[in-house]
Amino acid sequence: MRVLELTESNRVTDFVVLASGQSRPQVRAMYEEIHSRLKAAGVRHARAEGLDLGWWILLDFGDVVVHLLQPEARQYYDLDGLFREAKEVDWKKEAQVELPAAKSRRARRAGGAG
Repeated sequence: MRVLELTESNRVTDFVVLASGQSRPQVRAMYEEIHSRLKAAGVRHARAEGLDLGWWILLDFGDVVVHLLQPEARQYYDLDGLFREAKEVDWKKEAQVELPAAKSRRARRAGGAG
């Protein structure tokens, strides 16, 4: 996973996250985890793009855009190359925010939440 800071080179967003999953189910699971945990924390995003195929899923949080890609999509679209001049953030050294646990699908259905 790479976190790139674009504040000096891009006026659309401040950060881009590039992450790979090895298969459609894994990429979709990554999306579900991000979506569910941030939703539980009260953070919303625009409609996810690419969710139906799971080859490349894009989540737009305004200041942060998350790209979840299968390796073939990451290589084909070369977003790493597109953002090659961006500053890479060493996210492992940044303070980590503890997010609420995502509700299970069963709990969401029982509670009527989506």
